[in-house]
Amino acid sequence: MDLITTIKNNAKKHNKCIVLPEGTEERTLKAADEIIREGIARIILLGNQEEINALASQHGLTSISQATIIDPVNHEKKEFYADMLFELRKSKGLTKEEALKLVEDPLYLATLLIKNGDADGEVAGAQNATGNVLRPAFQVVKTLPGISVVSGAFIMIMPDKKWGDDGIFVFADCAVHPDPTAAELAQIAVMTARTTKAIAGIEPRVGMLSFSTKGSAKHPMCDKVIEATRLAKEIEPGLKIDGELQADAAIVEAIGKSKAPGSEIAGKANVLVFPTLEVGNIAYKLVQRLAGAEAVGPVLQGMAAPINDLSRGCSVEDIVSLVAITVNQAAGE
Repeated sequence: MDLITTIKNNAKKHNKCIVLPEGTEERTLKAADEIIREGIARIILLGNQEEINALASQHGLTSISQATIIDPVNHEKKEFYADMLFELRKSKGLTKEEALKLVEDPLYLATLLIKNGDADGEVAGAQNATGNVLRPAFQVVKTLPGISVVSGAFIMIMPDKKWGDDGIFVFADCAVHPDPTAAELAQIAVMTARTTKAIAGIEPRVGMLSFSTKGSAKHPMCDKVIEATRLAKEIEPGLKIDGELQADAAIVEAIGKSKAPGSEIAGKANVLVFPTLEVGNIAYKLVQRLAGAEAVGPVLQGMAAPINDLSRGCSVEDIVSLVAITVNQAAGE
């Protein structure tokens, strides 16, 4: 069974509720119909009810009738959510009038539904830029306690099963934070390990990557990775993690034994944490194109509730998969 099928099957066990703010977007509606039909999640669609129903009828989407539809402009709890947003943001200068206007924005309403416990997670981005998806998420849902940085992980499914964990790696950060400090890099490592366990269902073995292995080079960039590894162990003492490691020392057993003898991670890493976003983004795209790997993500990590951002070029199946991933994040397994 492939990983995406496993992720969907796991999602079906949890009965989580995911809000889709782009409720009148065609691919989103088709994905929602499939998600409901397969029992992957309960769905809240944000948008005008008549427009959603008309589109569902036009495309023969019979399961949409089982979704909860909320019109952000006109619904019975609008005042409640506006008050909630006002309380959250008044210290930043937000007025009640501005809050009433903002809750008409589906991306803000979605985060308020999550904050109030009416939804477990959110998937958006089919027709909105990343910044627009994340801004209300940072303002309303915020980050997990003790976590100050949000990062983006990619699940890399390799055609050659000898790599990683039966062909599976998780790469981070490849999407969000350009130049993390050692403390931020430690948080990224811990969150990526949690993502690996929750979504891929594998025991994480984290390689902290650098251009040096165990002191083979001396540079402040290497020192950052060494310090991040130490801090990650403090945050999560049971975490299987080692660094600094060069990429070959992290994933090739013979090289790992040679360059880092005694390491339980070297040569066996299935989670690769990159020192900067520049490195991570380049690496995942090269592996995707040159090795023919399937790159699933980015899966955002570090938020107090799972909120995931789609590419605007996404397919219906991309949306279905990301909703299933979001359910598993919400379930914490």
